[in-house]
Amino acid sequence: MHEAAGRREESRSPGAVPWRAAISAFCASLVGIGLARFAYTPLLPAIVGAHWFAPSAAAYLGAANLAGYLAGALLGRPLAARFPAPLILRLMMALATAAFFACAFPVSFPWFFIWRFAAGLSGGTLMVLAAPTVLPLVPAARRGFAGGLIFMGVGVGVAASGTLVPLLLRHGLTQTWLGLGALSCLLTLIAWGGWPKHAPAPATAATHVHPKQTVMLRALYLEYALNAAGLVPHMIFLVDFIARGLGQGLQTGAHYWVLFGLGAMAGPLLSGHLGDRIGFRPALRLAYLLQAGAVVLPALDLGPLSLILSSFIVGAFTPGVVPLVLGRVHELLPHDPDAQKAAWSAATASFAVLQAGAAYGMSFVFAHSGGDYPLLFVTGAAAMLLALAVDLIAALAANGVRRELLDTSGECESVP
Repeated sequence: MHEAAGRREESRSPGAVPWRAAISAFCASLVGIGLARFAYTPLLPAIVGAHWFAPSAAAYLGAANLAGYLAGALLGRPLAARFPAPLILRLMMALATAAFFACAFPVSFPWFFIWRFAAGLSGGTLMVLAAPTVLPLVPAARRGFAGGLIFMGVGVGVAASGTLVPLLLRHGLTQTWLGLGALSCLLTLIAWGGWPKHAPAPATAATHVHPKQTVMLRALYLEYALNAAGLVPHMIFLVDFIARGLGQGLQTGAHYWVLFGLGAMAGPLLSGHLGDRIGFRPALRLAYLLQAGAVVLPALDLGPLSLILSSFIVGAFTPGVVPLVLGRVHELLPHDPDAQKAAWSAATASFAVLQAGAAYGMSFVFAHSGGDYPLLFVTGAAAMLLALAVDLIAALAANGVRRELLDTSGECESVP
């Protein structure tokens, strides 16, 4: 009888609707993050080479996108509380598209800064809202696959930018921006009619959280933020390091960026499967350790193989850490969907805060160190190791809280 009820429940969610919505969310992550953020990385050397902006100014424009991402992460839930989420999602994809077309014309530094910020704003909002809008419609047994599909859009966008940008640049920098805008417009149209008409309303407040859960959640926010900082050297400087720092040219730099994108395509599905197999806490710890080693490789000057490994592994975890953090949130708050949504919003905001701060900080260091690329990669690796240390320390602290509660009440809720 329970099986029949489960079949009836699944039949009430017609497959075509949730999976059509998942495709829309895939397009949203592709446009808002895969293209609007990551296409700038292979464009950075061309922007400098065409004398649109000086190297330091171009790096700050990359950081402007991350600042916009922070704003979008903070504003996404309040906006969804006042307006229908599908409306916001459509508008944000349209804003990202408009930003591509606007950046085709280097009117001035403030003009470019505003539109790079707008592109980041759309990406942050889409990250906060797209998956939570779609995943509740997908049958529970298939949500892991749906989540992997959604975040795989980031990797597809990275790979697309790495292959398309060099081809488009043959026709000029302006034409490259216009071409990316046309692709973004097409994806926005594909996604437009797929969003659910009656999306679940976002939680307005978190419910009661166990003290041990509070310790682990706060640590998770900090770890996720440090992970974001550790990704900045590759996200902003990888192609520029290879093209100008190593003197290998934009074409070679773009090839490594394609490897980054291929890793990003595979990362969400592989990391989600790993979390299902060994648990999301040990999977996160392994991710921090692997990322630390991969981020520092360019600073060691070990040759092309190390750059290949670095590009692929960091690319894989750039979106691949997202399902791990989501899975960890669900482990800590297994029976409270509202608290899960609130925690995911807080985690996304913490990620954006430190990533934007690290981007500005590393841009400042780069500009005032004579272009010291190795220093940036060493700093990123240190951030990853610090994230691992925070998780280990938090586990000890949470166990201390648990023992204290056992001493005072004689019982304690089991928390992973």
